[in-house]
Amino acid sequence: MILLAGALICLASVPLRGGRLSRLGQIDLRYGWVALVALGLQLLIISVAPGGSKAAHAGIYLGSYALAAVFLWGNRGLTGMRLLAAGALSNALVIVVNGGVMPAAAAAQRLAGLKTGSGFQNSAHLAHPHLLWLGDVIPVPGPWPLGNVLSIGDLVIFAGLWVLLHAACGGREPGVAPV
Repeated sequence: MILLAGALICLASVPLRGGRLSRLGQIDLRYGWVALVALGLQLLIISVAPGGSKAAHAGIYLGSYALAAVFLWGNRGLTGMRLLAAGALSNALVIVVNGGVMPAAAAAQRLAGLKTGSGFQNSAHLAHPHLLWLGDVIPVPGPWPLGNVLSIGDLVIFAGLWVLLHAACGGREPGVAPV
């Protein structure tokens, strides 16, 4: 949910900076259906059916990142997409080296008010994580469903989305006051 909230904040910032959301329809996105399948797979294994084989879930999770890579590569020419892809690549790297799970710092989870659930956890405290500093180490305290943990890659994804939206929708240049 926190990722959706971040995306909505990026979207809401467009009209606040004088941009027009109606211009979103002019973005020539390629392979949009691939991105939707990737998102659907993640929702399926994390929220709808988290039980079952953790190895199968981890494989599907990694597969969703591979599908997202196809979408990102196909749209690499759009302003902001390379930054967004850099954040996704950072996350994917950490997930791959940790066997299909994003490692989360226990202290960050505690500060965010998260509790460990049963079934597949896409973000979890691991006994011996690799590259934890790139994992979910930034706590976002709050009531469910906003309390969560973020990675540096997530922040880079938000920055890329912000650049993409503002480049596509127009608006004031940073630091320029409205007339």
